[in-house]
Amino acid sequence: MPELQLDKLSEYLRGVYGADVEIRYVGELGKRKVGTRKPRKKLKGFGYGVPYRVEFMVNGKLKRVILETMRPSGFGHSHFSDRAQVSLWQHSVFNRLPKHARSVDVGAFTREGSLKSLGDCTEFFIVMDMVRGWPYFRDLDRIRGRGRLSRLDLDRCQVLSDYLVTIHGVKSSEVGLYVRRVRDLLGHGECIMGLTDSYPDGLEYVGKEDLCEVEKRCVEWRWKLKHKTHRLAQVHGDYHPWNVLFRKGVGFTVLDRSRGEWGEPADDVTAMTINYLFYSLQVYGRLAGPFETLFNRFWRNYLDKTGDEEMLEVVQPFYAWRGLVIASPVWYPNLSLEVRTKLFNFIRNVLETERFALGDVNSYIES
Repeated sequence: MPELQLDKLSEYLRGVYGADVEIRYVGELGKRKVGTRKPRKKLKGFGYGVPYRVEFMVNGKLKRVILETMRPSGFGHSHFSDRAQVSLWQHSVFNRLPKHARSVDVGAFTREGSLKSLGDCTEFFIVMDMVRGWPYFRDLDRIRGRGRLSRLDLDRCQVLSDYLVTIHGVKSSEVGLYVRRVRDLLGHGECIMGLTDSYPDGLEYVGKEDLCEVEKRCVEWRWKLKHKTHRLAQVHGDYHPWNVLFRKGVGFTVLDRSRGEWGEPADDVTAMTINYLFYSLQVYGRLAGPFETLFNRFWRNYLDKTGDEEMLEVVQPFYAWRGLVIASPVWYPNLSLEVRTKLFNFIRNVLETERFALGDVNSYIES
């Protein structure tokens, strides 16, 4: 956290109130104010989670406000974006509730120690470099149509697996982030419960009771996984064929990293490999042919180079989540009933196995 600089604070307040300000006092809320001495140019004790009382003159009137940040503790506040979300929400609703303390503005500290107003924002955006390339799913479309693999297909599968070997080799000891990631796997709106909520009633291949049972089994898996905090690693978080752009040969760029920097490596491995099963089911009704080759090549390369055999004991809820995505009538409205049924067989059977067996995938898709 940068030092709170009085000139930067004055500049910020001048922008908020549209007039020059003279700061008279800055100090921790709740501490006794001693005398009327002008505050120091830099407030060295300033830090996360400590509310500060600020007194200043503007347009001939004395104003008193509270400047407060949020401590990056647990309870869903570990990421910068979590704390931004809470502050933005508070500013948008405090003033709509009768008798609530009024929010003047919401802002952010910059790297240089300036204070930036965000109070009049209505939506956020991101600007990124443009990347040229072709999404990996086009390769899978081509393989589905031709029924065979080229040397390039095998090489690209290899480099995609190698990429995860590399990024998962970066570990973290922030154990709370692992627990958070496993919890989010269930409760996040983009994850298991968000997916089950998106399924409409009256489907031929799955009903409310089935989805409820999937959620129950995943809760049990959460309690199996949450203590495996030694597994916390750098992850992508949404590593699937639509988020990988290949250039000529095996050079590629990934897109749309999701839900935090750190997590369970099984998240990335399952997100990619379930697509080999998905495409194979559409052609062969089982894991077979070129897609079986890619599935096994990706997995074997990863396990051989990482030695992470324990992953086979934690992939189950991650495969269930990704299975819910590709079986979804919202995301994939044109799948056959047979493919959807087999995907739900896969979800249920995988959740029942204690150790995922690479050679038993076709048994998992049977009822």
